[in-house]
Amino acid sequence: MPFVSIRLAGAATREQKAAIVADVTTSLVTRLGKNPAAVQIVIEEVSTENYGAGGQLLADRDAPVAKGDAHADPRQ
Repeated sequence: MPFVSIRLAGAATREQKAAIVADVTTSLVTRLGKNPAAVQIVIEEVSTENYGAGGQLLADRDAPVAKGDAHADPRQ
């Protein structure tokens, strides 16, 4: 039984999470031949005040300017 744990910095909508669950399940069925009923997925939303990268809380960073890695420092 595949168990997938996904952590997101910040929040996602219910619709976004449902789409992630559907996409990951489809991938495991397609790539590994798993039974979709056996695929277990947990999505954990981590507050940006409780998540740090590069020595800084994500909540203290400026919002990214360009589309891409939300963890990237936009000043670089």
